[in-house]
Amino acid sequence: MRIAYITETHPPEINGVALTAARAVAHLREVGHSVQLLRPRQPGEAALRNGREWRSSGGPIPMYADLRYGLARPHRLQQAWSPRNGRVPGATGFVPDLVHVATPGPLAWAALRAARSMGLPTSADFRTNFHAYSRYYGLRWLEPMVLGYLRRLHSMADCNFVPTRALARELAGDGFERLALVGRGVDAQRFAPGWRDGALRAAWGARDDAPVLLYVGRLAAEKNVELALEAHRRLRERLPAARLVLVGDGPLRARLQAAHPEVHFAGTQRDEALARHYASADLFLFPSLTDTFGNVTLEALASGLATVAYDTAAAAEHVREGVSGWLAAPEPSPAAADAAFHDALARAAALAAWRPGSPVREAAREAALRADWPSVLQRFEQRLCITADAATTHRFPHAALA
Repeated sequence: MRIAYITETHPPEINGVALTAARAVAHLREVGHSVQLLRPRQPGEAALRNGREWRSSGGPIPMYADLRYGLARPHRLQQAWSPRNGRVPGATGFVPDLVHVATPGPLAWAALRAARSMGLPTSADFRTNFHAYSRYYGLRWLEPMVLGYLRRLHSMADCNFVPTRALARELAGDGFERLALVGRGVDAQRFAPGWRDGALRAAWGARDDAPVLLYVGRLAAEKNVELALEAHRRLRERLPAARLVLVGDGPLRARLQAAHPEVHFAGTQRDEALARHYASADLFLFPSLTDTFGNVTLEALASGLATVAYDTAAAAEHVREGVSGWLAAPEPSPAAADAAFHDALARAAALAAWRPGSPVREAAREAALRADWPSVLQRFEQRLCITADAATTHRFPHAALA
C-alpha cells in the first residue's frame, strides 16, 4: 500500500509525537509499504520533494520556537498526488492509497482537504489535547474554539486513532466519531534498570537514604512541571536529602532554573544518556493533566522506576495503584488535584518503594514489558489496511475499542 504520512513534528525535534511518528514510518516501510513522509523543513535543511519525503515550508510555533508548523495548499497536494504523475507540475510521482495525519496543524488540514477532494481514504491520530493547553496560558475562553477546530479536522478522517480507552470515551462525548484504539509501546532494551550509573547519581548529590525524583518532558506551563517542583519542596521537609532532576527544555527553563538552584536541570538528553538518567533515578513524577498518553511514563516504568502520576493517560493504562506506582485522582479543582498528587508522592515515599530491588520497581518493569512496540505497530498497520479497504467498498470503519 502507498501511504502519505503527514506530521508537523519529526526528528531532529525531540518529543514523544516526533519519535513515535518516526517509529511508525520506519515500521510501515519495513513491512513493505511505500511511505511518503510529509513534514516541515527544519532550519538549515535543504528543500526536498520526492516520493519518499517531502519537506514543506512552515514556521516556528508561537511560544515554541524550537517546534514548527507546516504549510501547503490543498490544490498543491492534489497536484503532487495526481495519478498523472510527472505530467502534472509539482507532482512527486507518488499516488497514495491512504493519507494519514499524525498532528492537527495546518499541514494536516490541507492534506485531509486534498485527500477528501480526491476520494482518498484518510486516517488521523489524536495525540495532543491542544484545547486543554489554553487554560495554562490564561486563554480558557479559547478552549471551546480549539476543541471545535479539532472536531472538524477529525471529522474529515475515516478513522481516528486514540491511545487510551479513557480518551476515546471523552472524545466520543465531545462528538468525535470513528475512533479506533491503538496504544503506545516502549523499547524495553533501550530503557532498562541496567543503565543505572553511580557516577551520574554522585553528580546529582544523591544519597542511598533518600530518593532522586525525576521529571522528563518539556518545561512548559501545560506540562504542570511546577507541581513537580512543589512536590519536591514538600518532600524535602521530611527527607532533606531528596533530589529532583528535570530532563528537558522549554520556555519555562530559564525562570525555573533561576528560582530553584536546589534542582538539577539536565536539559535535553538523548539515547543512552537519556536511558542513564531514567535508570539512575528512583521515583518518576508525571504531573501533566493535558497529555493524551505520555510516552515518558512507559520509558520510566521500563527503567524500573516507581511512578507517581495522575490516573489518566498512560498511567491509567499501565500503572496499578500501590503495585507499580501511585495514582492521584484528577480532581476538578486545581487545588484538589494538586493535593491528590502530593498525597500520592507521600504514600510512595513513606513505603520506601523507591529503593532499588523493591517489589514496586520490579512490577513497574514488568508492566512496561507488556507494552511492546511490535504488537502496537502491527495493530496500527492492520487498522490502516482496514481503513483503506473499507473506503474502496464504501464501508467506513467505526469505533474499535476492544
